[in-house]
Amino acid sequence: MTGMVVNALYNVVDRIFVGRAVSEAALGGLTLVMPLMTFFLALAMLFGLGAANLISIRLGQGRREDAENVLNHCLVLLVGIGIIVMVVGFIFTDEILSLLGAQEGSQALGYAREYFRITLFASVFGLLAFGLSHCTRAQGFPKITMMAMLLAAVLNIAFDALFILVFRWGIAGAAWATVVSQLISGLWILSFCLSKKAAIRINLAKFRPSFRITREIMSLGSPQFLMHLIMAFVQILYNTTIGWYAAEALGIAEGADIALSGVAIINSFALLILMPIFGINQGVQPILGYNYGAKKFDRVLKAYLMAITAATSVCILGFIIVQGFPLAIIRLFAPDGSEALFSFAPRAMRTLLLMMPLLGFQIISANMFTFTGRPKISIMLNMLRQCIVLIPCILVFGRVWGLWGVVAAQPVADAFSFIFTGTMIIFELKKLRRAV
Repeated sequence: MTGMVVNALYNVVDRIFVGRAVSEAALGGLTLVMPLMTFFLALAMLFGLGAANLISIRLGQGRREDAENVLNHCLVLLVGIGIIVMVVGFIFTDEILSLLGAQEGSQALGYAREYFRITLFASVFGLLAFGLSHCTRAQGFPKITMMAMLLAAVLNIAFDALFILVFRWGIAGAAWATVVSQLISGLWILSFCLSKKAAIRINLAKFRPSFRITREIMSLGSPQFLMHLIMAFVQILYNTTIGWYAAEALGIAEGADIALSGVAIINSFALLILMPIFGINQGVQPILGYNYGAKKFDRVLKAYLMAITAATSVCILGFIIVQGFPLAIIRLFAPDGSEALFSFAPRAMRTLLLMMPLLGFQIISANMFTFTGRPKISIMLNMLRQCIVLIPCILVFGRVWGLWGVVAAQPVADAFSFIFTGTMIIFELKKLRRAV
C-alpha cells in the first residue's frame, strides 16, 4: 500500500511539473496517452499478478518447485510481451495515436506523440518492475515490492525536476524521467528475484515451458487485466466524447483541450486515492489465496473484512478532500490556468468522484470471487463498473446532456455496480461461513 501511494504521488508530481513548467495543453496530452499507459499496466497485471496468485496457491499447497516454475514463466512472458509492445508501438505510432480521441488540430495530440514514443523504450523494464513486484509480495516480501515502487517513484520525481526544470526538455523530459526510473527499478527487482534472498528464485536452467501453467497464470490475472484493458478503452471513449461536446459547453474553440487538461488533473488526484485501494487489494490477495488453498476459510473471511474496512476508510477521506477543496487541487497543478479550466475542473471533479466512498468495497469484493474458483464472476463484476454500465451511460447521457452528461456517467455506474456487487457478495460470504 505504501509503495502504491508513493507511485500515485509520483504520477501527481509528474503532472504538476508538466502543468506548471510546460503548458496547460501538455496536461491534455498526458490525458490522451493515458489509455496506452493503462494498457501496459493491464499486461503487467495479466502475467505478474496472475503468476503471483498462482505462486501463493502453490506455496499454500506446499508445492515449492512448481511455484518456482511459475516465477520462471512470469519472467519469460513479461519480457516477451514487452518486446512485442515496443516494436508494435514504434511501427504503428500514428495509427495508435489516431485512436486516442483527439480532435483535429489539437495541441494535446503533439504532446501525446512525443511522450509516447519516448516511453516505449521502457516497455520491457516497466513490465518487469511492475509484474515481478507482485511475485515478490506473493513470496512474503512485501517490503521488497514497496522498495521497488519507492525507487521508481523517487527517481522519477528527481529526474522530472532535472529534465524539465533544469534541462528544459518539456514533455520529453517527463517521458525520459519515466524511462530511466523504470529501467533502474526493473533491474533492481530482477536482481532480487535472481538472488538467494528470495524464497523462490528465477532459474531459467530449471524452466519447464508449460501451456497449462501459462493458461493458469492468465486465468488468475485476467480479472485485473480485463478491468484495466476496459479502463483503457473507456478512457479513449471518454476523451472522444469530451472532444465532441466540450467546445460548445465551455463556449471556446479550444474547449476540448481545456476539458482534457481538467480531466488529467482529476484523474491524477483520483489515482492518489485509488492506488492505496489497489495496494490493499493486491496486499490481501496472497493472504486470501494462501488460506483458501489451505482451506482456512475463517482467515479468508477475516482478511476480506479487514481489507474492506481499510479501503473504505481511505475512500471516505479522499471524498472529503475532493468535495471540500476542489479549486485548491486544480490550482496546485495549474496555478496560471485559464478561466475556462477553473470553471470546468472543480465542478467536474466533484461530480466525477461523487461515489468515491463506495469504490473500496466494490474493487475488493469483485476480486474475492477469483479465489473461490469463479474468476468469470470476478471479471463480470469488474467489467460492470468500467464497461457494461459506464459505456451506455457515457453515450446516452452525453447525447442528452452534452459534456456534463459525460461527466455524470461515472458516478451513476459506480452506484449501480456497488448495489449489484453487494448483492453477489452477500451470497458468497454465506457460503464461506458455512464452510468454516
